[in-house]
Amino acid sequence: MTMQPIALDPASRRRALASMAQTELDVLVIGGGVVGGGAAIDAATRGLRVGLVEAIDYGAGTSSRSSKLFHGGLRYLKQLNFSLVFEALRERKLMLNTVAPHLVRPVEFIFPLVTPVYDRAYAGAGIGFYDILGAGRGVPHHLRHIGKKSTFEIFPGAKRGKIRGGVLFYEGQVDDARHTMMLTRTAASYGALCASSARVTSYLRDGDRVIGARVEDLESGEQVDVRAKHVVNAAGVWTDELQEMVGTTSGLRVKASKGVHIVVPRDRIDSAVGLITETEKSLLFVIPCPWSDDFWIIGTTDTEWNLDLAHPAASSADLDYILAEVNVMLEKPLVRDDIVGVYAGLRPLLAGESDQTSKLSREHAVVPAAPGLTVIAGGKYTTYRVMAADAIDAAVAGQRSVEPSRTASIPLVGADGFDDLWEARVRLANEHGLPVKTIEHLLRRYGSAISEIFELIAAEPELGTPVASTDNRYLGAEIRYAVTHEGALHLVDILARRTRVSIETRDRGKSAASDVADIVAGVLGWNDEQRTREIENYSARVDAEIESQRQPDDRTADAARMGARGVRGSAAVADVSA
Repeated sequence: MTMQPIALDPASRRRALASMAQTELDVLVIGGGVVGGGAAIDAATRGLRVGLVEAIDYGAGTSSRSSKLFHGGLRYLKQLNFSLVFEALRERKLMLNTVAPHLVRPVEFIFPLVTPVYDRAYAGAGIGFYDILGAGRGVPHHLRHIGKKSTFEIFPGAKRGKIRGGVLFYEGQVDDARHTMMLTRTAASYGALCASSARVTSYLRDGDRVIGARVEDLESGEQVDVRAKHVVNAAGVWTDELQEMVGTTSGLRVKASKGVHIVVPRDRIDSAVGLITETEKSLLFVIPCPWSDDFWIIGTTDTEWNLDLAHPAASSADLDYILAEVNVMLEKPLVRDDIVGVYAGLRPLLAGESDQTSKLSREHAVVPAAPGLTVIAGGKYTTYRVMAADAIDAAVAGQRSVEPSRTASIPLVGADGFDDLWEARVRLANEHGLPVKTIEHLLRRYGSAISEIFELIAAEPELGTPVASTDNRYLGAEIRYAVTHEGALHLVDILARRTRVSIETRDRGKSAASDVADIVAGVLGWNDEQRTREIENYSARVDAEIESQRQPDDRTADAARMGARGVRGSAAVADVSA
């Protein structure tokens, strides 16, 4: 089967919903996160008729709020979970070399040593074994033990009298929101019918068997019945909620763990490499931002969350914890005013006996919830492809004519030809009159689909100009492209996920909202009232998030975040908007 890249635009979304209502699907996937998108590709490339529905936006939940890493998981070595580590390292190689080389790349880390003898024996042995497991797994085999002098050369900002050496190694990094969206676009390019702002309100039944779902189009308010031979619940932290709709229990329960990250300017930490350290509760990463050389991403927390699932809120206590832990390593400590952006996500962990989420399983489970309905839950971002394949295997079990999973060899849109274009980036810059740095930025976001960006600029040359209110980080063409090719329907989709303006500008994108609205209003069919409502909604969202980050604990932070209304659904309630 050959992929024919198609654009995810408002018209294709409407056509997808109409087609889903008019035919019986082989598989209906619920949830447009990384696992749902992966399941849609997996099924579509096996030749199945597939539908994917997502209540908010592609990657709007956990899949745009991760640590931005494809990693094996050092913490799992400590738990002696070697099979999970090996599986993750294998997947990391696939992403770097085959599936998404334009979106995933190696990044070097240092594990600073505080007590050289103990730390070097403990951390060095663990990372050394990790490096051996990962040999030939997509990143340089480059484990190095270095002394105090070399550590301070690589990490000049290290705390004097505290850091006494280090261990260097590699991981893989990714802009998770773009990767997840590209999964959906690739699935659509293989024939999957994909629709965001499409919320499942109930299951269709024939006796005990699930034969589809009733879906509400949150943009129009219309209800459509989507029939399918099998339904896959890949809703992440919403798994239990969707299980309740079917009226039976699968025995699988999901517990949400909140992970908070902060974004700070690159010049606030003097280091040539990323940093990783072990805290009492988990691991703390200081990660070079995968989409910009101007920032570090620092996190994460790992705490139980029982409040609003759509809008996990970072509290003042979360920010204080991250700052305190990272400052253990830094000669010049970070302060609250250094924080440019904050985001909080929820990990959908398989519930276990322990009350501590950091001890719950990152492995996944695939279980039947009812005849015709399969649930996939747990896991980690890095192993999404394996999870997706397992879910589709379960959905088509017993059907002899269905091919096995092919996604280990299926590149995402933009991957084919990326390496050649990267080598030709100076020529591309000269041909299109853009700085080489801009071409590199575009190639890292779109890969070989950069040609579609060039087509927009050729048609409207003014789109080749950086948008000043985004701190000149994005061209007007990228903003337009988010709607014409990448499925964005609202300002928040563009500012928080297709770009990262919401966490890389001091005002969290409020000043950019008006300019961005001007670029996309025409293609989205907004009148003046709709344009104003979108800007006001985005501004209220930012204000609510900032207010939540001033609150002392989860409950007060959640109450503050819920003060902002959403734009999806006729009632515009917060629980159906991102």
